[in-house]
Amino acid sequence: MRTVTLWAIVAFAIDQISKLVVVHQMNLKEVLSIDVLPPFVNFRMGWNRGINFGLFGDSPEAARWILIALAFAICAFLLVWAKRSLTRPIALAGVGMIVGGALANVLDRVIYGAVADFLNMSCCGINNPFTFNIADVFIFAGAFAIIIFDEKKPGAKSS
Repeated sequence: MRTVTLWAIVAFAIDQISKLVVVHQMNLKEVLSIDVLPPFVNFRMGWNRGINFGLFGDSPEAARWILIALAFAICAFLLVWAKRSLTRPIALAGVGMIVGGALANVLDRVIYGAVADFLNMSCCGINNPFTFNIADVFIFAGAFAIIIFDEKKPGAKSS
């Protein structure tokens, strides 16, 4: 579980440091938009009160606390599952990335009432209206690692 803990700390720290730098020190919360490498990478301030892509963002305040509780429940499930079922370091790292990213977004919900999103990427004539953050990248990468590197593949016989 050392691998899970290490990656959870790394994901959490990198996400929170990125938000401190971009949202606060670069003052994105006030200027709302900074072109970094247009159109590929831009900073666009977004406060996500819902789930992915802002779904359920107009929900009542209670939804914030439900999402926080849900994130804790998912993290607890993943930790128990990893302890019981996973041995490959890359799959354990994936669990850590998901847990760290989820807890970083939980901290945003507690402090700001919403998740601070700021990354916007567009390419090849496609204008992406959505923003995301580094925690989301870690969550996606962690899920990918678990799916690809889990020991038990579908159809595999257990002994």
